[in-house]
Amino acid sequence: MKPSHLFYQSRLRRPFLDRAEGVYMWDIHGKKYLDGSSGAMVSNIGHSNPNVLAAMQKQMAKATFGYRLHFENEAAENLAERVAGLSPEGHDKVFFVSGGSEAVESAVKLARQYAVAKGEDSRYRVISRLPSYHGSTFGALALTGYAPLNDPFRPMYKDMPKIPAPRCYLDTDSLTNHERGLRYANMLQDKILELGPETVLAFIMEPVGGASTGALVAPDSYYQRVRDICDEHGVQLIYDEVMTGVGRTGAFLAAEHWNINPDIVALSKGFGAGYVPLGAVTAKDHIVETVLDAGGFQHGHTYAGNPIACAAGLAVLHEITSKGLMENTVTVGTLLKQGLEGLMTDFSFIGDVRGKGLLLAFELVSNKETMAPLPKDMNAYLKLSDIAYDKGLIIYPRRTRGGFEGDHFLVCPPMISTPAHVAEILETLTASLKQFAHENGL
Repeated sequence: MKPSHLFYQSRLRRPFLDRAEGVYMWDIHGKKYLDGSSGAMVSNIGHSNPNVLAAMQKQMAKATFGYRLHFENEAAENLAERVAGLSPEGHDKVFFVSGGSEAVESAVKLARQYAVAKGEDSRYRVISRLPSYHGSTFGALALTGYAPLNDPFRPMYKDMPKIPAPRCYLDTDSLTNHERGLRYANMLQDKILELGPETVLAFIMEPVGGASTGALVAPDSYYQRVRDICDEHGVQLIYDEVMTGVGRTGAFLAAEHWNINPDIVALSKGFGAGYVPLGAVTAKDHIVETVLDAGGFQHGHTYAGNPIACAAGLAVLHEITSKGLMENTVTVGTLLKQGLEGLMTDFSFIGDVRGKGLLLAFELVSNKETMAPLPKDMNAYLKLSDIAYDKGLIIYPRRTRGGFEGDHFLVCPPMISTPAHVAEILETLTASLKQFAHENGL
């Protein structure tokens, strides 16, 4: 392999991609891979969908770019209307961006400008969870709780307050799951009171955890209690649905599973589904109107509402809604989760399986009773994912205990997956786990 002029996180090299179709990808040597993580939980409708490609080509023939201060474009207007129709009650306005970090920063800046417009300038603190991941730009990084990403840059940004993520699977108390949900939610109440409610702007959370917590789902009691606490103290509730949104959990927004209406929602990843960089922010009407009345939203990005991106996004939504992909996600996700849970019987070092829809993960441990992680120098998160990759299965590894130890793997194939694909994933994963166990004396 010739030297590369590119650089990313490390010197890791991978084969060149030749083509991709449906749930499969091929390198230039003809090797076939099942995309068991949808890239980075992005390719929700699979690869090379002809209807999406046709919509992009049709828009390209008309116009590829029109700056929003100079022109409106039909694709952006149509997509905004469609998103508003699928969003919670009152979320009738949409702000387009190009990715998840942009969406989170836009959501937080909208929340701040709303507070300022109301004369609540003292509200600036945004509480998030530890661990968490909300993006890699400085504003989003201040909300992220993942030490390897945060530590080098802490002197360069204003860190925001954190409360523990509701990782009930690690708890050894005698509480019921319902009681644990309330206990974790009440940590938000305690933090708001500690900081002073008049200083707290918002609370941001992923309704189902992403890369930092591995598809973490809180007890049902957690969600409404958080909503009530935010309402009590005038704190805006922001749902980071960058990974969970647009059908990944079996509903357009994961918020729908608990009948929660957040004040602001951030979307990306599966919104453009890997065809284009695309994200969005939706917000309750009174937030948007108050900010616009006060002089406008002082924020924006060059490619916001790009006509090609919006044409692709509209086609992606049409595929999801017209072909019942959210319903398929529930059916196939249930089958896959049952299969992953079955692996816990065969492999004593699988300590937990969790998630919703096709946002699923399993975590490795050295002891199921204590949930102690495997030795961090074993680097299980890299070893197992590399073994699976060599066998033609792509899964998404991360360190689950703050970023420095613990090992979880997201298994999130495209929403077009079938029971046959699930069987293939489980067969390859089983073989990979057997090899990993043999090589590491487990």
